[in-house]
Amino acid sequence: MSVITDFFSFVMQIDKHLLWLINQFGAFSYAIIFFIIFLETGLVFTPFLPGDSLLFASGALAAVGAFNVFLLLILLSFAAVLGDSVNYAIGHFIGKKILERHSGLIKKEYVDRTKKFYDKYGGKTIIIARFIPIIRTFAPFLAGIGTMQYWKFLAYNVIGGILWVAFFLFAGYFFGTIPFVKEHFTLAIIIIIVVSLIPAMIEFVKYLREKKKLKPRKS
Repeated sequence: MSVITDFFSFVMQIDKHLLWLINQFGAFSYAIIFFIIFLETGLVFTPFLPGDSLLFASGALAAVGAFNVFLLLILLSFAAVLGDSVNYAIGHFIGKKILERHSGLIKKEYVDRTKKFYDKYGGKTIIIARFIPIIRTFAPFLAGIGTMQYWKFLAYNVIGGILWVAFFLFAGYFFGTIPFVKEHFTLAIIIIIVVSLIPAMIEFVKYLREKKKLKPRKS
């Protein structure tokens, strides 16, 4: 329970943590943010990392001169694309073994929800999933397990990665200079997190409803 509490504490005060990183590590803080974005997209075991809020907060701090926003765009877009590519490779080479032998490490409902996205949107799932927490972590993994060719996946991956990073980074950059946002930065981060979770929540509710329909009724 303390781990969950510490995680939400980190997310809700991510601006303060980023300022601490900058003060402690200077330019090396770019590498730390790069690594977090890479992990959030690159490993199916780390979908809980704060990708959206981290990008927004980084953009907001870039607006006041703490970061170079264009350097962030290049580095974090590369991190997002590289992360998805690694995730695809994991799915391609050992994905089936992970699902069969270590199913307890990956929640089945996450896999099922992601499969439904593929059924509905096909390859474009790689782009759409970028904006949906948890789904974006599992989409490249399942693409690797499936029959999607890597070059087709890579095209969607590059487009989706750049769009995702640019959207949240520049949202933070432009809104971060607004006096109200600067004075209520934590509230702005919470709103971003809630908004980014809405699509995933909608899909989860749909999943629960469909699961309930499939349950046999007691006579």
